Amino acid sequence: MTGSIAAIGAGLAVLGVGFGIGKIGSSAMDGIARQPEQSGKIQTAMIIAAALIEGAGLFGIVVAMLGNG
Repeated sequence: MTGSIAAIGAGLAVLGVGFGIGKIGSSAMDGIARQPEQSGKIQTAMIIAAALIEGAGLFGIVVAMLGNG
């Protein structure tokens, strides 16, 4: 039973990461469309934010899997 609970936790972490990165990408494209001259700064900020979200998601998956034991 605890294995399925860990899988649910890992799945929720992945869904959160996917939603967060999708929101960042959408907002970045909107910002670049509004101010094309700032595309370099927007892209840099987008990549940093996506990396932080990926790290938090990976941490959530590891915690979910370690909570199995």
